[in-house]
Amino acid sequence: MKNILHIETIGDYFSLRKQEVLHPLVGIVDFNQVEPEAKKASGYDAFKFECYAIFLKDAKGCKMKYGGKAYDYDEGTLVFIGPGQTIELGGYEPGHVPKGYALLFHPDLLLGSSMSRKIHDYNFFAYSVNEALHLSAKERKVILSLLEKIQFELEQNLDRHSKKLIVSNIELFLDYCVRFYDRQFLIREFENQGSLEKFNDLLNEYFLSDKAQKYGTPSVAYFAEKLHLSPNYFGDLVKKETGKSAQEHIQNKLIEEAKEKVFDAEKSISQIAYELGFKYPQHFNRMFKKNTGYTPNEYRSLN
Repeated sequence: MKNILHIETIGDYFSLRKQEVLHPLVGIVDFNQVEPEAKKASGYDAFKFECYAIFLKDAKGCKMKYGGKAYDYDEGTLVFIGPGQTIELGGYEPGHVPKGYALLFHPDLLLGSSMSRKIHDYNFFAYSVNEALHLSAKERKVILSLLEKIQFELEQNLDRHSKKLIVSNIELFLDYCVRFYDRQFLIREFENQGSLEKFNDLLNEYFLSDKAQKYGTPSVAYFAEKLHLSPNYFGDLVKKETGKSAQEHIQNKLIEEAKEKVFDAEKSISQIAYELGFKYPQHFNRMFKKNTGYTPNEYRSLN
């Protein structure tokens, strides 16, 4: 059985790294200041986080696993981990010394701020580690400057401005990461186009086979898994490349298939609903009317 360290508070992680806790809900670890023994996390096979964690890796040879996949970090790589995620450790290269920074903040830090709602819009906290953000030299400088500002606030005596300034800088940090991810999606356009083509092929194959009857109406998670991507990363990739969400593409294909099948007068509407993966015909009827303005029977009659 794996030995998992449950990181429920900022103090749990700081205790592991033998660092002083300056604020109970947020903190930054500079691995240059961590003793060699505290860097190893000996005895643990994985960490399970109940807080948000962002790692800026500045050394090669560091490996983590998420969802059973290993990822080798290069210099200037940002990894985002959300509450409830488990990261497996191990596979370090000989002589590897962790370098970089870790920014951790507890969800309670955001209570009472606009960030408590906005945090769920940062989809990269649900990306897999092999979908990490690779920073350019200029981007890395921006990230380091924001970490410096957050650390500056942590080292001051807490006052009524502290929380607002810390949360504002975290928000700015994350907003820059949204921009940097957009750049990464852009420069991977050729690779992304390949994923979109595979997505369309898989979508067509889903309805040509008996998968709809077996698994129900197709989901974003199904295609993301087939493409070896996390659902959030896959959804963002499709949205940025096409302007439509992955769910919209699936819905449009579902309607296209439904219209085609409704023309077959030898099949009942209930039979068509089952073939398309609907468990209940009334759900199919509702979806069809919402998208066409007609019930399946009305559409059949009109055509």
